[in-house]
This record gives sequence, C-alpha cells and structure tokens, in this order.
Amino acid sequence: MPGGRLSQQERRQIATGLAEGLSYTEIAKRLERPTSTITREVMRNGGPIAYRSDRAQQATERRARRHKPTAPATAAAVGSDAFGRDLATVHAYAQRFTELLVATGIPNMMASVLACLYTSDAGSLTTAELVERLHVSPASISKAVRYLEGQELIRRERDAREQRRDRYTIDEDVWFRAMLASARMNAVLAEAAQEGADLLGADTPAATRLANMGRFLDRVGQDLVRSAEHWREALTTERHTDTHSPGRSRS
Repeated sequence: MPGGRLSQQERRQIATGLAEGLSYTEIAKRLERPTSTITREVMRNGGPIAYRSDRAQQATERRARRHKPTAPATAAAVGSDAFGRDLATVHAYAQRFTELLVATGIPNMMASVLACLYTSDAGSLTTAELVERLHVSPASISKAVRYLEGQELIRRERDAREQRRDRYTIDEDVWFRAMLASARMNAVLAEAAQEGADLLGADTPAATRLANMGRFLDRVGQDLVRSAEHWREALTTERHTDTHSPGRSRS
C-alpha cells in the first residue's frame, strides 16, 4: 500500500536495505514507496546507523496512540480557497514539503512552521495563526520560531494592525541570509580546526586531519558567499526586469 502507513515487514526490509548499504532511493524502489517516506522513517528513528525495525514500529504505535485528530484539522483540508485551489491538495503538498525539510535536518516542528509560512500567500503569520493552522500549542510555536530566527530563515516584525503582536515573515532575502549564516559557521569551525591543528603539533595525524578540515571549510565558505551574492544580484535583476516588462515571457 504505497499510500498507507509502513508495515512492520516493510520496516524490516528498510533495516535490511540499510545493512546492505542501499541508498534511500533504492530501498524506496524495493518497497514501491516515495523516497521521502523512507528518508523520514529512517531519520526520525535513529538515522541510518541506529535504525532498528522493531524500535521504529514501537515508536510509531506509541505516536498513533497519542494522536487524536481534531475537527479544525479536517475542516482545513476541505473546500477551496480564495484562489480556487483545492485545500486538501495544498495541505498534502505542505505535508510533503515538511517531510523534505525534516530530511535536511530541520526538526519537525520547525519544518512545519517553515512550510506553513512558505505555503501562505501572505508569507507572514502570527503565533495565533500558526497555532490555528498547525494545531499545536503556543509554546511549540515559540520554540520553533526562536530556532528559525537563529538560523535566519524567518524574521520577526510588528503586526501593522496590532502593535503588541509579532508576525513571522519570509522575505526575498531569506535564503541569502541563511547562506551567509552557514558561511559564518563554516568560518568559525575552520578557525577552531586550525587552532586544534596548531595545538596538536605539526605533522601529527590529528593535526593534519584538522588542518585539512579547516582549509576545506574555509574555502567552501568563501565560495558559498560568492555564489550567494552572485545569484542574489542575478535574481534581483531578473525580478526587476519581469516587473517592468509585463509582456516578457520566461523561457
């Protein structure tokens, strides 16, 4: 059943595939499942090294016992929106997008908030709106937005209609800032690695390993900044051209 929950037998096959060194894509083909399903299953149950089918099955059963569907969640996926889009289809896409973000290493709640903001036409939502859409507590939203702000994936601004209320926003430069934040972390790690290499002594295996790590991270970080700046400028120019050329078609 490609559209249903993973069975215990499928989880055993996932564990077998991981032991054989298969990729998530290869395991997914064996089971006739989406690759994202396999990726999420493995990452939420210990990762490729620690994954155990029996533990994953038990964890899923515990989550199922705790889960209680709410009426608002069902209602949110029925009907169409102001643009005529089927809400069930939009909801399903947001779920898939969340799974992909989780697979990149973003924690589940943070990924849910980010996907919710991206699939909102306004591109900004308040805590109350996020609580209503995701059916979670305000505390969960608060923790998620702090994490996302720290990664510079969203920004906080005052609600124009209610100054005591914050809105969380995704703007055009969000991924540019995220890339710069990643580059800064690379620079910090590169500096720490070089410090370790100096401390452990020249020509020792550990020092060589750390020095190589430092050089790699330093150069990747520099390339990342140059690439981010280049494509930010190029895409800004493209958007400006599109705005001032209504008849221009994309190739």
